[in-house]
Amino acid sequence: MLKIEKLSVPPAYQVVSNELRRHILAGSLRPGDPLPSEVELAARFGVNRSTVREGIRQLESDGLVRREGRKRLLVTIPDHSDLTPRTTRALVMRAVTFGELWDVSRVLEPLAARLAAENISEAELDALKQNLEATKQAVEQGQSPGILDLEFHTLLSEAAHNHALLLCREPVGRLLYPAFEQIQPQLPQAAGRLIKAHTEIVEALERRDPRHAELWAAKHIEDLKRGWLMAKLPLDNQIDRSLTS
Repeated sequence: MLKIEKLSVPPAYQVVSNELRRHILAGSLRPGDPLPSEVELAARFGVNRSTVREGIRQLESDGLVRREGRKRLLVTIPDHSDLTPRTTRALVMRAVTFGELWDVSRVLEPLAARLAAENISEAELDALKQNLEATKQAVEQGQSPGILDLEFHTLLSEAAHNHALLLCREPVGRLLYPAFEQIQPQLPQAAGRLIKAHTEIVEALERRDPRHAELWAAKHIEDLKRGWLMAKLPLDNQIDRSLTS
């Protein structure tokens, strides 16, 4: 007897979403272009408006479209801030460890610093200087510089003007740099060392000195691992799931 298996047919809203995504990625719909209305899309696809609406929600979640006003939808390019939360959740669910994140960061952070020294704008340099001053003030007031450290490295990677680097580095940095919060209570010298590294990097960027920027970014990431081990934390410690909230 002929054995016929059931067809696996995707839901209609997924078909709508996939087709619109195909047009966006192919360039038929470009960033800034408006999407047809829900009524028009429903007529074209031969489905009801609720199906179209659900398909569009998927595109919004992916950062491929955004709402302008109540009804107007525009095609957009996903920003790293759109993609990072999903990637960090995936990394945590795969039980990523401090050691795994550090292995990646020891390559990406020096690269970001070197490229930033070659490509940084005056506005981006000013933003890093402001971050450095805010970090110094936070430490003087006995506050943790952890959040400012995270911001510093995001600003640095944005100044590299390399989209591939930014998209790869941001999720890793988001999970790795909160490790500083675990180290600092046991190593009071950690904040001072962080400020020293950030100062050297900013000064190198100001001189447009890629080698010095890369050197100090490498020292900075090595210092993070050294502090982790001095705090007697294992490299195979899994990253805290609360960091994805």
